[in-house]
Amino acid sequence: MFADEDGWSSVLISWIRIVTCFLTMMVTTFIWALIMLMLVPWPYERIRQGNIYGHVTGRLMMWILGNPMRIEGAEFSNKRAIYISNHASPLDIFLIMWLTPTGTVGIAKKEIIWYPLIGQIYVLANHLRIDRSNPTAAIESMKEAARAVLKNNLSLIIFPEGTRSKTGRLLPFKKGFVHLALQSRLPIVPMVLTGTHLAWRKGGLHVRPAPLTVKYLPPISTKDWTADKINDYIKMLHDLYVKHLPESQRPLVLEGPRNSSNS
Repeated sequence: MFADEDGWSSVLISWIRIVTCFLTMMVTTFIWALIMLMLVPWPYERIRQGNIYGHVTGRLMMWILGNPMRIEGAEFSNKRAIYISNHASPLDIFLIMWLTPTGTVGIAKKEIIWYPLIGQIYVLANHLRIDRSNPTAAIESMKEAARAVLKNNLSLIIFPEGTRSKTGRLLPFKKGFVHLALQSRLPIVPMVLTGTHLAWRKGGLHVRPAPLTVKYLPPISTKDWTADKINDYIKMLHDLYVKHLPESQRPLVLEGPRNSSNS
């Protein structure tokens, strides 16, 4: 529990922290952009440096913002796997940057390139983008991701909801992460984020001191998964999140997976 304050002093402190975050990110982004420009011929090294940039920048951002944090299941955080996470706040990006292991490639919507600082470093770090408006291109991007993972012994990070929740409540999962699991046969490690939607709400710039929890769940083997049970696997993972999220982040109506062919 925390006091949800909107007084002028709380807002002022929040703005100071956000400006400090932005200035700090400008410095780290400039440094790692230079590093990655020198590594243009070596795409795997750019992925690795992008992860190191994320570890440094993400941790600095969370330290500046000052939210109380608890990390559970950290013993599952350094495995080669497909990491999935619920998504309800800009803070989720900082947490994912900080807490995914070195050697992890991200998959995001193509519009991420327009996000200040993060988008440009994301592209330089050789992470993958998909065009959600073009199902054929999106499927090809997923296949490309699977090939890159297998060739370079990488892990993956993806938001299975496909977009940020406006209310903090879990959205239906898309199919992309299951297709990636079927092609790569990597285990899936769910990351359950709680409290971020209270700390930084969508559409606002007021960061509140809500406590945050990141919980890694045990890896789920995909070695025996088959393509004819995709919807079953999506429901299993969605139900697992519902079980581990607090009531305020569970769906009001438990919806099935979206009938989306691309992700």
